[in-house]
Amino acid sequence: MNSIIIGIAGGTASGKSTLARTIHHQSGPTDTVIIKMDDYYAHRPQLTPAEREAVNYDHPDAFDVTLLITHLEQLKKGKSIAQPIYDFKTHLRSTQSIQVQATPVIILEGIMIFAIPLLLAMIDYKIFVDTPTDIRLLRRIKRDIEERGRDLASIEYQYMNTVRPMHDLFVEPSKVHADIIVPEGGYNQKGAEILLSKIASIVKENALS
Repeated sequence: MNSIIIGIAGGTASGKSTLARTIHHQSGPTDTVIIKMDDYYAHRPQLTPAEREAVNYDHPDAFDVTLLITHLEQLKKGKSIAQPIYDFKTHLRSTQSIQVQATPVIILEGIMIFAIPLLLAMIDYKIFVDTPTDIRLLRRIKRDIEERGRDLASIEYQYMNTVRPMHDLFVEPSKVHADIIVPEGGYNQKGAEILLSKIASIVKENALS
C-alpha cells in the first residue's frame, strides 16, 4: 500500500477536526484514518509543571516532528503505528498509545502542517480551513474550558502571547501552499462533499492498482 496524505490546516478552532471527522465518518473507517498533529506535541517530562505551562505550544518547535514523519512513512507503507496520546491538562504524553492501522487515505490535520517543510513535502492534497478570527476565538474559549480544563484568564494569556502572534507568523502565511481553501471547515457541507468525492476516486484507484 502507498497511501495518499490529505493535509487539513488552518488556525486554531477553525473547523479542521470537524472537517476531518466528517470525511472519516462518511468515507468509512477502512478507507481513511485521522492523524492529529496535536497528538504529537513533544514529551517534556524533564520540565516542571510550571515550565511546561510556559512552553509556546503554537510554534513548530513544540511538536515531535521526527516521530510524526516516521509514523506517516510507516502508514504510507501499509504498516500500523502506536499513535501517542497527549494530555493537555498535564502537557505530557500518556504512557498508553492507540494502535492505528494503515488505510488508503491518511487525513493529517493540524495548525502547523503546511508551515513545516518536511511535513509539507509529504502531503499530496493540501486543504486550508479559513474561518473568521472572532468565530475561531469563541470556539477555542469554549473548547479549552470544556475539554482541556482551562480557565478564562489562562486562555486569554495564551491567546494574546502565543496563539495570535504565531498564527500571524506561521499559520496564515502557510495558506499559500493550499490546493483548496474551505471556508468554515466541517461546517461547510458542500466543501466536505467535494473532498469525499475525491477520496472515493483515490480509494478506487488504489483498489485497481
